[in-house]
Amino acid sequence: MLAPSLPAATPPGMRPPALFLDRDGNLIEDGHHTSRPEQVRLIPGVRDALAAALGSGYRLFILTNQSGIGRGFFTWEDYHACHRRMLELLALPDPVFTEVKAATERPDEPSEYRKPSPRFIQECLERHGLDGSRSWMVGDRRTDWEAGLNAGIRGCGVRSGAPFKEGDEAHAAAHGVPIHRSFPDFVRIELGLEF
Repeated sequence: MLAPSLPAATPPGMRPPALFLDRDGNLIEDGHHTSRPEQVRLIPGVRDALAAALGSGYRLFILTNQSGIGRGFFTWEDYHACHRRMLELLALPDPVFTEVKAATERPDEPSEYRKPSPRFIQECLERHGLDGSRSWMVGDRRTDWEAGLNAGIRGCGVRSGAPFKEGDEAHAAAHGVPIHRSFPDFVRIELGLEF
């Protein structure tokens, strides 16, 4: 296990890259509307992969669809309790994530932030002066990588969460979206980081 490390400094004149990350099925196991801290389980290798990315100067962001709040399945308090539990399990120096956005819109509602909306990514790229050409959106659903593509950054699919739907792999291939087994594999293969 890697020792916690602070983000590496970005060389003067260079904008830092970012990883925009889905939560359920990418960082933690997908509990289908995870709403209780005891449901939160890290996907193996995620802690070390995040530490490696931070140590290489990546800014980390979470963009998660949480329609369970909008549907009344659980509350904001439940969501925050699960987020705190994830941070406890990660045990990395604060702040691990520069910003976190939970989009609570239902699939049948007009959406500002629900993926595949690129709005949060676009706002963060501008607000934090990030290098979009070196940034990624990573998640287990087509809407995750579509959010990245819609924002003008790269997308990556992972198989550690929801099963892919028919046509997802063909869509990914047609749009230059790599697919890996998990987020740690993405960090090793696409970012070239060892941990």
